[in-house]
Amino acid sequence: MLVHEWIEESGGAEKVLDAFAELFPGLPIFCSWDDAPGRYPSNPVRESLLSRTPLRHNKQLAMSVLPLVWRMLDVDRYDWMLISSHLFAHHAGSYGHTDRRRFVYVHTPARYLWAAPLDPRGQKAHVKAAAPVFRRIDKSRAQAPASWAANSHFIADRMRDSWGQEAHVVYPPVDVSRIQSVSDWRSELTDDECRIVDRLPSEFILGAGRLVSYKRQDAAIQTAARNGVPVVIAGSGPDEARLRQLAEDLGVHSVFLGRVSDQLLFTLYSRALVFAFLGVEDFGIMPVEAMAAGGKVLANRTGGAAESVVDGVTGASCDIDDWTDVDAALHRAANASRESSILRARDFDKARFKTNVLKWMGLDNVVTPVFGSARSVDDKGTEVTEAEAPNNVLSIDHS
Repeated sequence: MLVHEWIEESGGAEKVLDAFAELFPGLPIFCSWDDAPGRYPSNPVRESLLSRTPLRHNKQLAMSVLPLVWRMLDVDRYDWMLISSHLFAHHAGSYGHTDRRRFVYVHTPARYLWAAPLDPRGQKAHVKAAAPVFRRIDKSRAQAPASWAANSHFIADRMRDSWGQEAHVVYPPVDVSRIQSVSDWRSELTDDECRIVDRLPSEFILGAGRLVSYKRQDAAIQTAARNGVPVVIAGSGPDEARLRQLAEDLGVHSVFLGRVSDQLLFTLYSRALVFAFLGVEDFGIMPVEAMAAGGKVLANRTGGAAESVVDGVTGASCDIDDWTDVDAALHRAANASRESSILRARDFDKARFKTNVLKWMGLDNVVTPVFGSARSVDDKGTEVTEAEAPNNVLSIDHS
C-alpha cells in the first residue's frame, strides 16, 4: 500500500507520489484527504474520516488530530507500506504492527515542530505551545521499525538530529526528460508570451516560485540592486506587495510576471543571467529544472539546493547573510557552463529516481526503469559516465 499526507494539485511531494503510483499501479493510496481527485486513475485513493470534516481546510488545526488518524489506519491486509511523509504520515503502521515492512520516504520531519525558525507557521503561539508534546509523540513513532530514505543529505541530517534515525538519500524526481525534449521552449510559447519575453531586459536575475517570505525573493531583488542588474519575478503570493515596494525603494529595474506557464518558466530559466534560489529548502526542484533548461543557479549554501548545484560549474552557492559572498557567488554563477547544467540535471530525472527507489526497497531485480541518459559531470565540469562518476554527482547515497 502507498501512504501520503494529503494530495494537492501541485507540489514536490506529489511529484514523488506520482512516481510511486507509476511504479506500483493498482496499489491503493491512503491519504488524509484528496484535493486532486482523478490524479491517480490507476491507484484507488482512500481518504480518512478527516476528509469529511472542516479540518481538511485548515492544516494547522488538522495537525492536532493527524497522529491519531494515522495510528487508526487499518493496515492488516497489506504486507508492506511505502510512505511519503512531510508531517505525520510516517506514523502509519507504527503502532502494533512492528513486523510489517515499512519504507518511509521523508521530505522533512515536520517543519512546524523540528525546524520552526525556517517556517513562519511554526512561530505561531498555539503551535509553539503544543510543539513539545507533538515532538515527543513524533519521535516515539519514528522509533518503530522501518527503512528510511531522505530527499537530501540536508534532510537526512535533520532526521538524525530530530529522531535519531539514519537514512539513505534518494533525491526526488524532476521532469528533466520533459524539459530537455524541447530544444527551445520559446517555440512553445503563445503569441502573448512571446511578447512578454521580447519586452524583458536582455540580462536579468530571475526569481520564481510562491511569493512568501521564507522563499527569500527579497534577497534576489537586493542582489540585483547591488549589482545593477534588472530582476524578473515569476509567481504570486501574499509577499508580492512587499516585494514590489522593496524593488521600488531600491530603484532596481523589476518585472513582476505573476503566475506563468511551464513553457514560459522554462524559457525564463534559459534566458536569465542566473536563477536565484536563496531560501532554505529541503531539496529544491526548481534549481534542477533551471539546470535542465540550461540555466545557471545562484543557491543558498544552506539547504538541499547546494547538493544539486555544482559551485563554479552549474552555478554557485553562497551564505545569504553575507552580501559579499552572495555577490561573489553571483559572478561565479554567471560564468558557469550551460552545457554542464544540462548534463548535471540528468542525475535527477524521474527514471533515475524510480531506479533508486527500487534499489532502496530491494526490488531492483524486479523492475528496472531505463535512464534517459547515463552522462553526468564532475565537480570540474568534465563529462563522465555513471560508472566513472564520483559520489558527489550520483543521485543516491549507497552507504
